[in-house]
Amino acid sequence: MSQGYVLWFTGLSGSGKTTVSQLVVRELRGRGVRIEVLDGDVVRTNLSKGLGFSKEDRDTNILRVGFVANLLARNGLAACCACISPYAAVRDAVRRQVEGDGGRFIEIYMDTPLDECIRRDVKGLYKKAMAGEIKGFTGVDDPYEVPARAEVVIHTCQEEPHASARQIVAYLEGRRLIPTVTQG
Repeated sequence: MSQGYVLWFTGLSGSGKTTVSQLVVRELRGRGVRIEVLDGDVVRTNLSKGLGFSKEDRDTNILRVGFVANLLARNGLAACCACISPYAAVRDAVRRQVEGDGGRFIEIYMDTPLDECIRRDVKGLYKKAMAGEIKGFTGVDDPYEVPARAEVVIHTCQEEPHASARQIVAYLEGRRLIPTVTQG
C-alpha cells in the first residue's frame, strides 16, 4: 500500500484555499492519485453541523476534519483539506496525529494579505464582520496564527492560481508522493 498523506490548506477566508486546492486535486486525479477532498464549508454543513464559531467549536471542527483526513491517509489515500484552521496548536495536533500514524502532513499556507481577502470577499463576510454583524471573525476580531513551518507557502497576490497549484504539485513530485509526468 502506498503512503497516505494530507494536504492541509490553511489561510484566511478568501485567500484562495478552495480555488488552488481544486486545481491540485484535478491534477492529482489526472495522474491516478486516489484523493478525497474535505472542504471547510462542506464539512461544516455535514460533519460539524450544529457547531458555532467559538474557539472551542472551531477547534472541534478542525479536529474532526483532521480525524477523517488521518483515516484516509492511514489507508494509503491522499486527503485534501481546505480549512481556515486559524489556530496553530490545533493544526499541530492534526499534524502529530497524521505523522504518528505514519502519514505525511503537508501544510500549505495561503499567504494572502487581509486587504486582498477583503477585496475578494464574494460572500460579504468581511463587510459584515467589520460592521459588527458577525463576531469572532478570523482576521477581523479573532486571530489567525500564521504557520511557523509550513511545507509550502503560496503568495496568491504574486501568482495566478494555476502557478500556485504547479508549485504544490512540484513539491509533491519532489517528495515522490505523486508520479512525475514527463514532457514529451
